[in-house]
Amino acid sequence: MSETVQEAGQDEQSVAGGGAEQAADAGSGSKGEADLVREGDIAGDYLERLLDLLDYDGDIDLDVESGRAVVSVEGGKDLEKLVGSQGEVLEAMQELTRLAVQQETGVRSRLMLDIAGWRANRRDELTELGRRTAEKVAGNGKTQRLRPMTPFERKVVHDAVAAVSGVTSEGEGEPPSRRVVVYRVE
Repeated sequence: MSETVQEAGQDEQSVAGGGAEQAADAGSGSKGEADLVREGDIAGDYLERLLDLLDYDGDIDLDVESGRAVVSVEGGKDLEKLVGSQGEVLEAMQELTRLAVQQETGVRSRLMLDIAGWRANRRDELTELGRRTAEKVAGNGKTQRLRPMTPFERKVVHDAVAAVSGVTSEGEGEPPSRRVVVYRVE
């Protein structure tokens, strides 16, 4: 589809630039810093318009981390409403923002949206959960299945488990019931 055409175009640009590393990145579908900054700008504009329509205040911060655009909305008193009780509204807002970026660029976005620091706080909680679970499994050898999680949540837990020796993790099930399973390796 258009994503494949875009990747091919990036591959040609990278080869023309002479960078073997850039060509390898483009061939794997990763975007350059300028593309990610543009995604962040488009997302920021979209979110500003949305906040204006909702009559919410918030400061928008744009960044690039780990090969993806990261957009954060901070500071408004009503922003928790845009997160929802378990982040479900935030997930929907992220998807809408990704679609707005895709509509303008023609390429699917992997941008990450955080509102009122919820995702950053959740990352800390999940890192602790992953570490504690991994240490428990390493100690008693009993496999642990965690509750179903979003892709973001599962990635954070997998990363935390990977930092503990003697255990590993894998995904099990299909969304929305997909969960992390932690087990000891012999």
